[in-house]
Amino acid sequence: MSTLSATGDGPRYAIDVRNLNKHFGDKHVVNDVSLRVAPGEIFGFLGPNGSGKTTSIRLMCGLLTPDSGSGTCLGYDIVRESEQIKRRVGYMTQRFSYWDDLTIRENLDFVARIYRMPRRRECVDRALESLGLESRANQLTGALSGGWKQRLALAACMLHEPRLLLLDEPTAGVDPNARRDFWEELHRLAARGISVLVSTHYMDEAERCHKLAYIAWGKLLAQGTAAEVIASQNLETWAIHGDQLTTLSTQLRAMPGVDQTVVFGSVLHASGRDHAALAASVEHVAADASLRAQRIDTGLEDVFIHLMSQTRDNYGGNYGGNHGGKA
Repeated sequence: MSTLSATGDGPRYAIDVRNLNKHFGDKHVVNDVSLRVAPGEIFGFLGPNGSGKTTSIRLMCGLLTPDSGSGTCLGYDIVRESEQIKRRVGYMTQRFSYWDDLTIRENLDFVARIYRMPRRRECVDRALESLGLESRANQLTGALSGGWKQRLALAACMLHEPRLLLLDEPTAGVDPNARRDFWEELHRLAARGISVLVSTHYMDEAERCHKLAYIAWGKLLAQGTAAEVIASQNLETWAIHGDQLTTLSTQLRAMPGVDQTVVFGSVLHASGRDHAALAASVEHVAADASLRAQRIDTGLEDVFIHLMSQTRDNYGGNYGGNHGGKA
């Protein structure tokens, strides 16, 4: 199959990898991962810490060599043409990695030198303007807040005008307003045809992606649009309103048809795949306790909590986690 798009002016997929595997010693960190990201698509990569997200991203852009499997990134082979890929992608790591004792402008100029970019000053000026950094161009990077450091990191990634951004948990530790502004910028970039593969723990960010994949213990457990991922798990969910929800949660988990229960503030969500048994259990408990129960649409967070539970049951993972907004 051709890797060119229908118009013939570029690759059909920004990322197209098949059956990637990677071991570190006796640990199978990436296990038969196959994934496609289209041009102009924001693809969310979700999973617990240690699930293989970062290693998968590095395999896809040629920073690591897979033990087996194949694929292309921006039309280049991920094994044979990794140097070509590295020059054409922007990679933003989990940890801010620029120099605190340089100004924003000096950091960007240094990155431009690394890429041996002609007309460096023009490129730096353009990056400062596009990310709203002009007024802080001469400020020392070490004095910046998390949100401004994030803007600097994205500006550095965009200096060489890549067609693909690989963002590894870019908003960790950033305040909600800065996260919102960051995602608005990602959608502006996607509208220009730039593809984005972004790993995240936040459900509100996952819902802003065009497509999603959930990985645990190196295996992709679900992928597709948000609606497709939700439908793939065949979960029915009930919302229960009332008092003593923690006690009720424990009681319900022992009843037929109830695969999981999660308290969200003053509401308890009970979900399961045996829809009839779940409904009977919820209605029985709600009637006895004079609670109000109603069937609701299953949400992404319900699904990802369910996938995390499956991971613990099937692989013995111990992820813990916060059921109030991350997965």
